[in-house]
Amino acid sequence: MPPAKKRARTYDSVKIRAAVSAQFGHLRDAVRTLGPEQLAAPTRLGEWTVRDLIAHTGMALGAVSRFLELPEPPRQQATALDWPFATAANAAGIDDMSRRLARDHPDPDAYLAAVESRFSADLAAHPGARLLATNTGPMPLSDYLVTRTVELIVHTDDLNDAVPGLEVPYERQALAACTRLLADALAAKAPGGATEVRIPPYAVVQCIEGPRHTRGTPPNVVETDPLTWIRLATGRVTWAEAVERARVGASGERADLSGLLPLMG
Repeated sequence: MPPAKKRARTYDSVKIRAAVSAQFGHLRDAVRTLGPEQLAAPTRLGEWTVRDLIAHTGMALGAVSRFLELPEPPRQQATALDWPFATAANAAGIDDMSRRLARDHPDPDAYLAAVESRFSADLAAHPGARLLATNTGPMPLSDYLVTRTVELIVHTDDLNDAVPGLEVPYERQALAACTRLLADALAAKAPGGATEVRIPPYAVVQCIEGPRHTRGTPPNVVETDPLTWIRLATGRVTWAEAVERARVGASGERADLSGLLPLMG
């Protein structure tokens, strides 16, 4: 069953543009420090190496320019909130393209520099209202940029996990947008008001059918930090693992989210 339609959250377009650019800049700075052995190291993403992961981050940002090359669709049919539920269908193609880009671009920094240069030029030339023919459906550039915060934050975390000692920063605005979009995706997947999910300082959503909370302390509460939430939502960590490590607090009979996670494959 597709997730229920939910009114999409609004984002500050100027801040999102700056956040996407800044997070990609953090990744570029980190890539410059990596040697051949680190680039060949495994990641937690199946058979991907660090080199494959880096190529994918370039592909994720470069998608903006690729979609801008296409004719503008006549009308909007999707929002950023639709995107998390559409990614699994494209997984095989994404994997193939990421590996090919890694093979075709032996200098990762040069590849990312070219992607960044073109992205900056395209951003300067197009307003947020410009519609893109994305794989999820026609959506405004401003909405698609919100989805890029998820790509960049998630894969920054993957890179930090893969390379011991590497500490690529998480841009605050990018981390906030990523957290909020994935929290809203949970609320869309399991609509209701029985459970309150708190991800301070960025998001609070209600979800799951049942008695709606109106005042006082909710009977069912889940609380975690932004990075743990993002890892749960994207399958980097399981619900059981997060609870066992005390990374999640859950109270109430409807506070077990294990059947709803991950949100993205």
